[in-house]
Amino acid sequence: MSYPDTQLFINGTWAAAKDGRTLPVFNPATAGEIGTVAHASISDLELALDAARDGFTIWSATGVFDRYKLMRRAADLLRDRADHIARLMTTEQGKPLDQSRMEIVASADIIDWFAEESRRSYGQVIPSRQAGVTQITLKQPVGPVAAFTPWNFPINQMVRKLSAALAAGCSIIVKAPEETPASPAELVQCFTDAGLPDGVLNLVFGDPAEISAYLIAHPIIRKISFTGSTSVGKVLASLAGTHMKKSTMELGGHAPVLVFDDADIDKTVALMATHKFRNAGQVCVSPTRFLVQDTVADQFIEGFAKAAKAICVGPGTDPKSDMGPLANDRRIPAIERMITDAVERAATLVTGGKRIGNTGWFFEPTVLADVPIDAEIMNDEPFGPIAIINRFDTTDAALSEANRLPFGLASYAFTTKSSTATRLQNEMRAGMLTINHLGLALPELPFGGLGDSGIGTEGGSDAIEGYLDTRFISHLN
Repeated sequence: MSYPDTQLFINGTWAAAKDGRTLPVFNPATAGEIGTVAHASISDLELALDAARDGFTIWSATGVFDRYKLMRRAADLLRDRADHIARLMTTEQGKPLDQSRMEIVASADIIDWFAEESRRSYGQVIPSRQAGVTQITLKQPVGPVAAFTPWNFPINQMVRKLSAALAAGCSIIVKAPEETPASPAELVQCFTDAGLPDGVLNLVFGDPAEISAYLIAHPIIRKISFTGSTSVGKVLASLAGTHMKKSTMELGGHAPVLVFDDADIDKTVALMATHKFRNAGQVCVSPTRFLVQDTVADQFIEGFAKAAKAICVGPGTDPKSDMGPLANDRRIPAIERMITDAVERAATLVTGGKRIGNTGWFFEPTVLADVPIDAEIMNDEPFGPIAIINRFDTTDAALSEANRLPFGLASYAFTTKSSTATRLQNEMRAGMLTINHLGLALPELPFGGLGDSGIGTEGGSDAIEGYLDTRFISHLN
């Protein structure tokens, strides 16, 4: 399969950048250049803004049932093209083919969910204190949206923003990742082929800082949605606040996993090892800090290390591969630095810890044990195939460590005691907690964090609210 050069999509047309600039795209399994992506200039952004303004006029006036039907058609097209798009995604991002296909099929379900929500944007009738007065609220689309999406889930993260915007009646400009441009472009084509009017959806690539600064400050844009690092998210949220624009921020995490001595250790190891090394650990909700009760810690460490060693690392196109390469070469020195720092501070490197070969960006599934709290990796998200396993004695100690960091995205726990589960439910400071199973990220569920992990949610019935304005009308008859 040949890999395409990706263009900008503005006002219903695929086109090169006005100044002809492009960026190279690489295959992380080979580190070789496989294509190019158009690099937008300010003049391209102006065209996209004009298109989004006109597209909003059309789409906001489109009936909700027509929006629903078009989105459902786009979801069906995405399912029909899943095999083709999965190969593009694996080529540009690195994850195994089955994981790419799973992402695409799950994304189609998200589109379906938000299509239904477009018909459920209810206002209220508020009882009046005064006879003859009618009081109502209306839910109306906020306006054109600027969305910024990451490379780790090129379609899933774009779908969450795009679907909520379209369901609400907003137009959107998506700044998609330059590392993985072809799969987002295929998603755009599904909506175009489903009949989405010109200008409603626009796709650009280029310099992230330049594009975000220009779009967020522009008066046409009324809503911001970003998925990425906490440091960048704070800058963008600040800029949005300066211009009094709504923002949804899905930022970094450092997910704790609390494993109590009454849990089924073998089942917990099997479930969480698979979850930890999915997408080479490049997942915002990836379990990272495993906090295991003293009496079962050695058993857990031994089992987890064995599971890590059994993972087959290789190109995502190889059916035998359980884990592909890291998506870009920037992660390797960052991960190596964190591992070295932890070991120098007396952590135990149980397994892994090294780059695999010299071709592509492969890295060993890694397990670190008994890592001091002052180690860099205990405080900054590694965003790679590294599991940290530390011990605790009491529930108080486990909660103290779990809640120590300012992040609060995902968290996990394993216990058979209802009293322990209830306490965790009440005291874990995270936007999402799943106990004794993996229960996150379904379309109908909230998806968002607390503290430095973000603002708002990108899943469930609350997600569309960030794309709507609530207007109150009081009428004396």
